[in-house]
Amino acid sequence: MFGLTFAAPLALAALIGLPALWLLLRVTPPRARRIDFPPLKLVADLLPQRQTPARTPLWLLVLRLLAAAALILAVSGPVWNPQGVGAGGGRSALLVLLDNGTSAAHDWRARTRVAADTVEGAARDGRPVAVLGLGEPATAIEARTPAASLERLRALGVRPHLARREAHLPTIGAFLEKNPGAGLVWISDGVAGVEADSFTGPLAELVARHGAALTLLRADAPPALALTATESAGKLGAKVLRAAPNGRETGTVRALDQRGLPLAEHDFAFSGNTLEADVPVEMPLELRNGISRLEVAGERSAGAVVLMDERGKRRRVGLVFGGTSDQAQPLLAPTYYLAKALTPFADVQEPRGAKGTADSIAQLLDSQVSVLVLADVGAMDERITARVEKFVAEGGLLLRFAGPRLAAGNDPLVPVRLRRGGRSLGGTLSWDNPKTLAPFAPESPFAGLAPPTDIGVRRQILAEPDGDLPSRTWASLQDGTPIVTAETRGQGRVVLFHVTADTTWSNLPLSGLFIDMLRRVVALAGSTAPPADGGPRPPAAILAPRLALDGFGALGSPPASAKAVSADYGDRATEEHPPGFYGPVDGGIAVNALRAGDALKPLDLAKLGAARIGTLAGAETLDLRPALFTFALMLLALDTLAGLWLGGFLTRLGGLGRLRGRAASLILALALAAAALAPPPARAEEPAANRPNGIESALVTRLAYVITGDAAVDEASRAGLTGLTQMLAARTALEPGEPAGIDPTKDELAFYPLIYWPIAPSRPQPAEAAIRRIDAFMRNGGTVLFDTRDGLVARPGAAPTPEALYLRKMLATLEVPELEPVPQDHVLTKAFYLVDSFPGRFSGGQTWVEALPPAGEGAERRPARAGDGVSPIIITGNDLASAWAIGRRGEPLYPVVGGDQRQREMAFRGGVNIVMYTLTGNYKADQVHVPALLERLGQ
Repeated sequence: MFGLTFAAPLALAALIGLPALWLLLRVTPPRARRIDFPPLKLVADLLPQRQTPARTPLWLLVLRLLAAAALILAVSGPVWNPQGVGAGGGRSALLVLLDNGTSAAHDWRARTRVAADTVEGAARDGRPVAVLGLGEPATAIEARTPAASLERLRALGVRPHLARREAHLPTIGAFLEKNPGAGLVWISDGVAGVEADSFTGPLAELVARHGAALTLLRADAPPALALTATESAGKLGAKVLRAAPNGRETGTVRALDQRGLPLAEHDFAFSGNTLEADVPVEMPLELRNGISRLEVAGERSAGAVVLMDERGKRRRVGLVFGGTSDQAQPLLAPTYYLAKALTPFADVQEPRGAKGTADSIAQLLDSQVSVLVLADVGAMDERITARVEKFVAEGGLLLRFAGPRLAAGNDPLVPVRLRRGGRSLGGTLSWDNPKTLAPFAPESPFAGLAPPTDIGVRRQILAEPDGDLPSRTWASLQDGTPIVTAETRGQGRVVLFHVTADTTWSNLPLSGLFIDMLRRVVALAGSTAPPADGGPRPPAAILAPRLALDGFGALGSPPASAKAVSADYGDRATEEHPPGFYGPVDGGIAVNALRAGDALKPLDLAKLGAARIGTLAGAETLDLRPALFTFALMLLALDTLAGLWLGGFLTRLGGLGRLRGRAASLILALALAAAALAPPPARAEEPAANRPNGIESALVTRLAYVITGDAAVDEASRAGLTGLTQMLAARTALEPGEPAGIDPTKDELAFYPLIYWPIAPSRPQPAEAAIRRIDAFMRNGGTVLFDTRDGLVARPGAAPTPEALYLRKMLATLEVPELEPVPQDHVLTKAFYLVDSFPGRFSGGQTWVEALPPAGEGAERRPARAGDGVSPIIITGNDLASAWAIGRRGEPLYPVVGGDQRQREMAFRGGVNIVMYTLTGNYKADQVHVPALLERLGQ
């Protein structure tokens, strides 16, 4: 009724006894009268008086009845569910549909919490439940117990691709046919995808056909943002998408390199109620080629990430000129114009020391160029021709420019059949005037460029007319004769400019249009388009998945279900092909959740008909038992005080004795105030911690620990770092200040060289703001020591502990470097003491640091090996703080678990080494080499 349900409704039958309780509480024995006992008036003062039972005051009677009613209601397990989701419906089955595609990542926790409340509501009614993730592969649906459904719900995660809801319609129909009168609760993200909504209409038809009840729960507006990347006129751009206006009007798009370091940030803003915002990614070409991913800052979703592969990066271009040495002069040779035009966006290479054109071409092909440019190169021998044909067939781009040699030859490496000799325009013996370029056709790669009117072509090589010539023409003159033609061969292309690359045949190389045309042609290198003639294309190479994005946009190992893709794959990510990198590092491709040109569309809720539509915020349930128990206990405490006062036990307190006349009104006021101010459920309080800030933190070096909210864990961290601080002051030249307890979300982290973070799986995951600040702290040189404190129970090869799972989830969005157990020659083992392990309260756990490059073969063995900097992360499970923890008198607070009597001493030595390592870094690696250096100097 009105969203109120009870876990044990039979307990409400006790309310029937309240009238009987009223009658029992009405009568109470009279209060004992105090009579003086003077010896001389013994008989006179003890005259008997007739006594009548006194009635219980009305205010006390109401107080006791309220306490009894509150206890009865609390025992019945009331739960407030305003929308009644999961309640009612008799004993029929309940099907919970949960959107878990990439567009659901933004508020995934809220959705799973509502889904869990829905399943628990069905459990109170004794209904079987089935949970279906609409982003999962379509399988048969079976109703199970609520407990099993909760386990299924916990196993669901956000998928990194758009959900294909329509694939589940047959299985949903089979479930409704098997369970007539079933209820459906659809917890939706509100996003239909990039195509028209084809799910809500058929779902409404299935619900109406089988007499089911459908409830849709969603946010007020789809909160998800998505990202696509486009390249226009050689410029990289991003487009931020949303399915509907949702109040998120501004934001930032970040460009990151392969190591996750930011290269640039660009702000975006939606104009009015628009659903797309264009973001030009303007940056130098050197930095642009280093972009590995674009992402919407603060949007943890695979759909808000665009991975960049080699197809959008700087190409290696080789130049070959077929003229003689006297023609290959600076400012005169065609290669000079080409190099000047290509250098801003390509890595230009020219042959060195080659003897002849054939050797030059072979040298550039050996250097693995992506684009081979031949300027006025005529006939080639069979060996070189075969190599060039193989280069093109395997995905290379051959760009040719005309000239006297090409006009005089008969070369098969051209896209169209050529007329020998060429055509002169505007010469002394010619009746024609120089021609300019015609506007580019929409299907041409040069579409959108505006040809200047002052471009004149004085000579060109003509193409023999045939049926395929129009489809192979990318640019032409005003009279319709081709000036740029192209043909797809295998995985590559052959492109021909029918003029020279210098100014002898036209002034095109002197214009900015020439640069833009070359930029677009070079950008095609590595991409594979269908052949212009519509003929069959050779099969593309197969690329295995190398790295994959999870649903929250974190890059990691691909799942076991990921399958290989072809090298020409250009579709969106799917269940079998998750977004990520496929193939080798140098020649792979990237698959993204969305393609360029996609747009998000909202669900068409009008198709749901009579379905009940609610919001996620209104679907959350509230357990009223804690509040009712608290209220009842406070009323019982007031009843006890009232009984003591009526019995005269409080009259000896002088202050209370004078208030007898106003006692009834005072107690009643206190009862009403206690009911109104009933405390909320108790929360763990943070222990008193030293939290300096400002100039105080900048002047004193101190260690820091993260306040988790678990009082016992935080006290162990404080005591542990206090003990380590005292040990550092006693044994080293460092005099650190008192350790600081910090909140990564609020406190400045730059003051601390080392942050100790104990893992408390009972506490909620840290906020996204804390993760981002920790990420920035690690990137800027700080070190975080994560301690899972599970060294006693963790076993190699066994199931991960709750602490390990908590840490994995927390680090999912951090760019964590490759880790390795601390090697014996690591500088961490020699920073101050010579140690070979890092025990704490436990000694069986492993300690992990950033992996160092291996020593080269044949290299001289050195006492210590170090990388370029201090490891930003150290992970252990040995509960270091508990081993370091000391009391006020310096006594150990926690026993160590292990057979070594010196384990606590070794824990302190390991802690000193960790601090010295974070403060001095590779300096200590050089210090341990001093004896060897002195020995050599002595020799």
